[in-house]
Amino acid sequence: MPSPNPDLPAFDRATLRPVKRALLSVSDKSRLIDQAKALHERGVKLVSTGGTHKAIAGAGIPVKDVSELTNFPEMMDGRVKTLHPMVHGGLLGDRDLASHRDAMHDHGILSIDLLIVNLYPFENAVAQGGSYEMCVENIDIGGPAMIRAAAKNHAHVAVCTDSVDVDAVLADMDANDGQTTGTLRQKLAAKTYARSAAYDAAIANYFAKQVEETPTYRAQGGTLKQELRYGENPHQTAAFYTDGSHRAGVATAEQLQGKALSYNNINDTDAAYELVAEFGSVEAGDKPTVAIIKHANPCGLATADDFITAYKNALACDPVSAFGGIVALNGNLDAATAKEIVKVFTEVVIAPSADEDAVEVFRKKKNLRLLVAGGLPDVTAPSLTQRNVAGGILVQDRDNGYVADADLKVVTKRKPTDAEMADLRMAWKVAKHVKSNAIIYVKDGSTAGIGAGQMSRIDSARIAARKAEDAQAAAGWDAPRTQGCACASDAFFPFADGMLAAAAAGATAIIQPGGSIRDDEVIAAADEAGIAMVFTGMRHFRH
Repeated sequence: MPSPNPDLPAFDRATLRPVKRALLSVSDKSRLIDQAKALHERGVKLVSTGGTHKAIAGAGIPVKDVSELTNFPEMMDGRVKTLHPMVHGGLLGDRDLASHRDAMHDHGILSIDLLIVNLYPFENAVAQGGSYEMCVENIDIGGPAMIRAAAKNHAHVAVCTDSVDVDAVLADMDANDGQTTGTLRQKLAAKTYARSAAYDAAIANYFAKQVEETPTYRAQGGTLKQELRYGENPHQTAAFYTDGSHRAGVATAEQLQGKALSYNNINDTDAAYELVAEFGSVEAGDKPTVAIIKHANPCGLATADDFITAYKNALACDPVSAFGGIVALNGNLDAATAKEIVKVFTEVVIAPSADEDAVEVFRKKKNLRLLVAGGLPDVTAPSLTQRNVAGGILVQDRDNGYVADADLKVVTKRKPTDAEMADLRMAWKVAKHVKSNAIIYVKDGSTAGIGAGQMSRIDSARIAARKAEDAQAAAGWDAPRTQGCACASDAFFPFADGMLAAAAAGATAIIQPGGSIRDDEVIAAADEAGIAMVFTGMRHFRH
């Protein structure tokens, strides 16, 4: 990430400030007692609020209630306790200004040198599906006000928003005779404002969903999960942040083995897992499905009665591109499939879970990353995606579009057979995850050829056909799997040529959105070629 500013103010390089009094108010009390004890042992006077005060006092550690500072009781179920001049004056007072010192003296305001606050768990309340009333009650008011005040006055006050910050303060005090350095205080202030911004972003986005309006202001926040060696290229800095949504996938997965994930690994793994989730969960009774991704595009997908067969069929679609790819499964990874996967150089494997025997297979490949996500993302759940453009941000709903069987419209004289219709449904799901213009050929539950990201749809059709021919040559088949296949196009065919290219590759049934001004010409050409065609009425562009 960017290097710190070398032209920092003088206090950030040299000024030490003693920590004589600390105010603590935390929702996460997992390390509270140990850290409160450590502060007390260093001669710091403790002041606290509500449940935090009760916990510290209950541990036998001397602590004052904040009401002893304010001479005002906590009220309204804890909504009003720290919003008081005695608190904010102690946080905001500039010890270097005589006027501030005089005001503090005249009004009996005690300086607060350390503030330890972690905010009400609003994000968790939302993620756990809390009621509207519960989520609103978990909006912290006094906490953000205090941490922002302390951060503004970081020339004198250290502010901690999680237990890791407290560890840093204790280490700083031990190294500096009970004092904190200006450098640490500024670092903590920067983190505080970022935390406050992310917290407010979560609240703002929650309310935007409630009122179902496009908000005038759009905020986005995240929590650092991992610093990355670099971005898409070595000259780009990068980091991975979680957004608090807890959507199952690479952000929530546990990495069981392998070297650290890269920027491209994370992006590709997300694409693979979102694709395989389209085919349901084995644990819920759906068939085993394996997706192989390279550069965020599928290079193979198959459904079968077991994972090892599904993997082999997915790999056969494009074994060259699968080298160095990402493999995703929609169920528990078994050892037999793991042994098959390691025959090909693979960057990442992600699944909801994995047998210990499968994990043991991968341990022999120290660089291969194995992730278990605990579940599959709900591909129908509403959420947002965003992309930066020059001077702005594009925000849209995630493409969770689903076409039910009842919405499919056969527009040709010939109807698809049951086998063709099954392959058409699969091809349509895959098309949603392939860069536009996208053409996908599917035969017997396996992708036979994929054409992605071309400026012309007919080029995608031809590339997908060539991929199928390459796969035929690699496998030694008598004919490419496109013979008698189903074909999906993510958007309508503007002319009949793209559809005819698919037919030339061997497609006997085609699924597409429809909606072109030349639909009649395309349908007539399909009828003449004896092709069954189905319209979905929904487009799946992916740019």
